[in-house]
Amino acid sequence: MTARPAASPVGAPGLYHPRAYDIAAPPATWWAESAGPGPECAPLADAQHADVAILGGGITGLSAALHLARDHGLRPAVLEAAGIGWGASGRNGGFCVPGGAKRSLAAIARRFGAGDAARFDRLSHAAVDRVAGLLQSEAIAAEPQPGGEMLFAHSTAAFAAFRRARTGDQVVLDPATLAARGMKADGFHGALWEPAGFGLHPRNYVDGLALAAARHGARIFPHSPVIAWTREGGGHRFRTAGGVVTAPKVIIAAGAYQPEGLSPRLRGRVLPVQSNIIVTRPLTSGEQVAQGWTSTGVASDSYELLHYFRLLPGGRFLFGGRGGLSASPQAAQRFRARLTRDFHRLFPAWRQVEITHCWSGLVDLAADLVPHCAKLDDTTFHACAYHGSGVALGTELGAQLAALAATGTAPDLPGFMQRPAPHFPLPWLRKAYLAAALAGYALKDRLR
Repeated sequence: MTARPAASPVGAPGLYHPRAYDIAAPPATWWAESAGPGPECAPLADAQHADVAILGGGITGLSAALHLARDHGLRPAVLEAAGIGWGASGRNGGFCVPGGAKRSLAAIARRFGAGDAARFDRLSHAAVDRVAGLLQSEAIAAEPQPGGEMLFAHSTAAFAAFRRARTGDQVVLDPATLAARGMKADGFHGALWEPAGFGLHPRNYVDGLALAAARHGARIFPHSPVIAWTREGGGHRFRTAGGVVTAPKVIIAAGAYQPEGLSPRLRGRVLPVQSNIIVTRPLTSGEQVAQGWTSTGVASDSYELLHYFRLLPGGRFLFGGRGGLSASPQAAQRFRARLTRDFHRLFPAWRQVEITHCWSGLVDLAADLVPHCAKLDDTTFHACAYHGSGVALGTELGAQLAALAATGTAPDLPGFMQRPAPHFPLPWLRKAYLAAALAGYALKDRLR
């Protein structure tokens, strides 16, 4: 493999406005404003050798570094183009819940078999437990809010589908029961409650992972975009503006922001999709009661272009939604207005409540709509495509990547996840695929 300069230090150039990839401009999120002290890590400034090089300083990469160092006794080095948690890991909604596929479990069973569907369900629930365990064992102060996950039905058909699809400990609830639980929103026909899952502060969580990984011996280099990746003598050499890291193995864990210019093997494996969040000022207890929402459980709805929402510690309310074909400042303003309209429609008692924060980021989808954690070759390992549910699954797949790199196997993974994510055909047309998908999802939401 010859040296290949990166067309961009992060992301897929041309898919979105440069603002989406500007590592010099961290988004002004509520998480960044309210975060505790983060890790004190310096950019790479010399030559380093590692047992495993990790590209990406988000949840997956830092979980991999932690598990490699703590559980396998190896010395990894993390190279992050921006600051720790700059991408989706530090700006998401803080939903630690099962999932990670765009396909339902029934659809996974039809496509890949009932056995793999059951293994994926077990894995995604174990992922929530892994996060909870790390919060305890590594003393990560991420403000966990227990209560499970509530999935609201936006139509009678969706509510009927919940009744048919309910599994395990899941419970179907009618609107009156939801109101009694302090989860009243307008326009919904009931909900499906999944007891696994909780909310957390994602920036404090990713910073806590970094601190824990460093404490166990991992080296972490933020603000160190890789500008060339070469293969030398069976190993890997990564050059940044400040230094070089060599390693016999590499883990690529950059999600929707993976540096596609570094290697043709990375190009076109994921479709980055925008997700957008608004956060209100703190709501008084009277305002919460007036709307009928006092629960701290996490929630989302059954729209294809879904909304997700939760009451945060201190009384602020977070409301997010998928969609948008541009990351320009003008497009961001338009999507903020759309998201605000949806928020007011579902929570009308809060129409006059000030919105203090608004930001966006990218989540990654795969062409086959399932997550992947696989070998690209015997020394290169790659995880991607969490479909907007990466807090728990990214943590779990970081541990699975560590096992792959350390031992060569990850027996807990379903078979379909152990195959590399397929390349999108004609990857420069991904924006057109997304436009068609968004139009189809919007139509489906109106008809269902």
